Amino acid sequence: MKTLIKLVCIGFLLVCLAAIRFFETSLFYDPLLNFFHSDYLKGVTPEFHFGKLVGYTILRFLLNTAISLLILYVAFKDSSVLKFSALLYTIVFVALISVFCIMLLQIEQIDNFMPLFYVRRFLIQPVMVILLLPAFYYYKRQHD
Repeated sequence: MKTLIKLVCIGFLLVCLAAIRFFETSLFYDPLLNFFHSDYLKGVTPEFHFGKLVGYTILRFLLNTAISLLILYVAFKDSSVLKFSALLYTIVFVALISVFCIMLLQIEQIDNFMPLFYVRRFLIQPVMVILLLPAFYYYKRQHD
């Protein structure tokens, strides 16, 4: 029964992550969504408000991070996993948001938009939880 409750909680949290993705156009300001869905290789950059775009990207990262950390905590019930993951998320966030801001400020000089696409994608999608869940599972199996 305990495992069932854990799975239901993780399932609910995954639905929350999916809802963020599903409602992204109505919840977040991101003119780069349409830009990367169009023919962005032509190099016509969209008009955007720098502060608003960065702010909403940070908000989305924080929402995804909070839900991802909850998933990791429910899955492993280990505060050391939570602390390590939070530290890792913080380091990755500081590095990526810095690179993202620099790229946005230099967007008119960018010839290849793929690095911007991938940095932005890593910030707005819960990629790290996909990597951390199996890593911690494997680690726990080896050390228990």
